[in-house]
Amino acid sequence: MKGVVDRIVDNIAVVIFEDQGVELNVPMQHLPEGTIEGTWLAIGFTIDEEQTSDMYKKNKTLLDKLIGRKRKN
Repeated sequence: MKGVVDRIVDNIAVVIFEDQGVELNVPMQHLPEGTIEGTWLAIGFTIDEEQTSDMYKKNKTLLDKLIGRKRKN
């Protein structure tokens, strides 16, 4: 997937995805050094397995506590 930096406003780059018409606001600190308006970016996503698993466990624990409280009442 590719996107172009359409404009930069207040240190936020507005990236438009190729052929999608979708805009994404990205803080400049997350983009490669030298990125300016008109820069094309190769965009990819990866799954953070560890963070996903940790959050699932945390949410399940909270849900179990809530369900446990309801059953006691």
